[in-house]
Order: sequence, then structure tokens, then C-alpha cells
Amino acid sequence: MGLLSSKNSKTKQARILLLGLDSAGKSTLLYKLKLAKNISTLPTIGFNVEMIQLEKNLSLTIWDVGGQEKMRTVWDHYCENTDGLMYVVDSTDKQRLKDSSRELEHILKNEHIKNVPVVLLANKQDVPGALTAEDITRMFKVKKLCSDRNWYVQPCCAITGDGLMEGFRKLTGFVKSHMKSRGDALAFFKQN
Repeated sequence: MGLLSSKNSKTKQARILLLGLDSAGKSTLLYKLKLAKNISTLPTIGFNVEMIQLEKNLSLTIWDVGGQEKMRTVWDHYCENTDGLMYVVDSTDKQRLKDSSRELEHILKNEHIKNVPVVLLANKQDVPGALTAEDITRMFKVKKLCSDRNWYVQPCCAITGDGLMEGFRKLTGFVKSHMKSRGDALAFFKQN
């Protein structure tokens, strides 16, 4: 699963915002995907930035922003120039699902990420009693909240890596389509 960066001049850059409550597993899954191994992580104070390349012509710059309550107040400041949102949900933390849902709803209202594609990662699927991707879709009202954009809910486990590549590939496909349509719109406005 380890991914390499490319210096190819035709490689497009996409900015991905990685959000979710603290302890949802954001940093664990980011480094599992990037390094293809488990590493011990501490709660992210501030942010981590990593570059991952899943496809030849698209490089993802992933902004992993801390999910503690104080950090959530500044999430909006990271939205500008974002091409995709990856939102991580701890599928076992039933006490904080409403908080997580409320935070997702809030960030989706940010003008800078209007129509930006979203993939929710229903993390910790290896834990007995974890809610399914269908449960998360329903509880987070994703169909309603994301009716103006491409979206997907992917079950995963950050520790084993199960589902991570699928979730990021889904987001990559959405981002490429989004960037193309945005590029077509910019070309149209430049001509007129």
C-alpha cells in the first residue's frame, strides 16, 4: 500500500481535507496508507500534511487537522482551495456520533467546499458492535446533506488497512471529475 510521489510536470495536485473528531483514527489511517505500516500516533495538535499519489497524474496533498473540540473551531479556516473532503467517523463511539454528525453538517455549509466531493470513512470496523456504513449513512443523513455533491461512505479499519485504499480511490475518482468540471467551467468563463 505504500505510495510514492512523482515529479512529473503533468501531475495535478489536489488538496484533500481530512477531518473527524479526536480519536476517530485520522492520523492512523493516513500513515497506514502512506507508509503501509502501523505507527503509534498521538492526538494531533494542529495538523499533519502528507502527499500521497494513488494515480500517475494526480497527487493528493492531505491536510489531517486535529479533531479536539478547540481545533474544530478552526476547521473552517482550512477549507479554502479544497478539492475533496475525507471525513472519518469512529463507528464504535456511539456516545459522540451526534457530535460528529453535527460537525460534518457544519463543515459542509462552508462556502469554500460547496459541491466538493465527500467520502466518509466508517472506521474501526474490526471492533465488535461497530456501526455499519449503512448505519452511518442513515444516522449522518448523508443523502440529504450531500445531495449537491458526489459522496460515498466506506467501511474501513485504520489499523489493518481494510477499506482505506477503496475509500481514497473513490475520493480520487470524485476529485478528478470535480476538478475537470471546475476546469471546464473556468475555461468557459475565460472564453466569454
